[in-house]
Amino acid sequence: MANQRKRSDLQRLYKEWSVMTFYERFEQVVALILSATIAVIVVVSLVQLVRTVFTLLFLEAFNPLDHQVFQTVFGMIMTLLIAMEFKHSIIKVALRRDSIIQVKTVVLIALIALARKFVILDPDSGPAKVAALAGASLALGVVYWLLLRAQDDHEATASRSEPETAANTGKTV
Repeated sequence: MANQRKRSDLQRLYKEWSVMTFYERFEQVVALILSATIAVIVVVSLVQLVRTVFTLLFLEAFNPLDHQVFQTVFGMIMTLLIAMEFKHSIIKVALRRDSIIQVKTVVLIALIALARKFVILDPDSGPAKVAALAGASLALGVVYWLLLRAQDDHEATASRSEPETAANTGKTV
């Protein structure tokens, strides 16, 4: 099923290529190069993560309660999640499912980055730093909620504008 979708996306992209302007083709090429570059970064980061966890598990005493070990491992995992979400958003652009900039995706990636920052935060951090990160998280959360609400409102408006059919007559109302 997933292979059929990928194949159909590629066939659709191939058909659209001939009607694209020079700049649209340029955007496609840049999106594909960015996607490939991020994929390489994800693979290298994953290898580094596995190597770090292996070293901690088998060569050193892995203590997940040690704050430094926790910060290292989960900071690396969160970094990988951020990179994969970023790559996913670029792939959607490359497959022409979305426009170039998706504000909702950017806000989501920023929220994940802030969550990562909280995970790797030094326990001796001052209250001002924690308050600033909390304020940024709250602001981004509100923006994300507003974006979702606006999207829901837009979808509701679009569904109301479609013709409704009468249940008994089958006629368009």
